[in-house]
Amino acid sequence: MNNIKTSFSIKDLENLSGIKAHTIRIWEKRYQLLSPERSNTNIRNYNLESLQKLLNIAYLNNNGIKISKIADLNEDEILIKVREIASRGQVESHAINAFKMAMINFDQALFYNTYNSLLDNKSFSDIFYNVFLPLLDEIGLLWQTNTITPAHEHFLSVHIRQKILINIERLQILEPRPNSKTFVLFLPEHEIHDIGLLFTNYLLRRKGFHSIFLGESVPMDNLQGLLEFFNNITFISSFTIYPKTKDIQNYITNFNELLLERYDNQLFLLGKKLHNIKLNNIPEKVSIYKSIEDLTKIL
Repeated sequence: MNNIKTSFSIKDLENLSGIKAHTIRIWEKRYQLLSPERSNTNIRNYNLESLQKLLNIAYLNNNGIKISKIADLNEDEILIKVREIASRGQVESHAINAFKMAMINFDQALFYNTYNSLLDNKSFSDIFYNVFLPLLDEIGLLWQTNTITPAHEHFLSVHIRQKILINIERLQILEPRPNSKTFVLFLPEHEIHDIGLLFTNYLLRRKGFHSIFLGESVPMDNLQGLLEFFNNITFISSFTIYPKTKDIQNYITNFNELLLERYDNQLFLLGKKLHNIKLNNIPEKVSIYKSIEDLTKIL
């Protein structure tokens, strides 16, 4: 069964490219940049080639080239110009567009080739912060607006997760620093979005810390077993979907009572669920961070 998406609405193009539908219509009429097919009810439909062309046009336009100048270029010249700008260091947005095309087409070779080309000049951490994180933010919005399916999101997430795991594996041969404190990374029950936490584990390993990654949906009481083996544990968790907003305060309070207040332990929290919530009486041993970068600065 062929699951590749080959037809896109103008709203899909807006969501994928960041170019407003109104602007796309103007560019079509004034510059004939795209030639959509139309339904019997005059609804625009765009193919994969149109999507790729618009992504390249948006990339050039975002890098300071006027749309009137882009309109004078044929498709081969547009590709050449994109490569020229990317080669001068403006690679992040070009790579993000390439990863989007890989996702839409379920194209593993394009994903790997794009990733490997980034590695020529960037560290894995640079790629994660400047390409993968912005890409994942965009993908979340594309899923919310039904521009892509869960299968598209999973394709991308699986491949990014794979790259993090490969980089963690390369660090496994390194012994933790002497007397290093222990970090335990876990997601609360029902939470499955583990990419940010996996990357945090990679950073901890790279810095020489002893870390234990437990992964998704870990019941709180299951963490008690770790207290028999380790002292001075720093627990790290990320709230993306769960706990529900109304339950976060109680979760933190219960965690503090069960695992922190009678022990020399801490809890570091990350995640979008915590960005716009007002919490009262945060326990002394609980710290909330806006980003992975903010958290790792204190280590």
